[in-house]
Amino acid sequence: MRKYEMVVILDPSVDERTITTTFEKLVQVIPTEGGTIDNVDVWGKRKFAFEIDKKSEGIYIVLNFTAKSSTSQELDRQLGLNESVMRTKVMRLDAA
Repeated sequence: MRKYEMVVILDPSVDERTITTTFEKLVQVIPTEGGTIDNVDVWGKRKFAFEIDKKSEGIYIVLNFTAKSSTSQELDRQLGLNESVMRTKVMRLDAA
């Protein structure tokens, strides 16, 4: 089991009141495969430096979790299939 940090950018048209419940449904693969969600930090709507999919802003969410590498890859794959997810970035955190 390794520690990961994931940044997810959601489409700005997603209702801000339902972001946490929507995101919890998206990351259900982590506890299902034996991992743990350590922290979810919703940054909210932020402007982009350049347009992505003809949009100038998105909703940023930072997720810290502990899981196997196969779980991390599956989570990234499933998020890539979702239409409300614009971008994802998964980083493995090294032990200090």
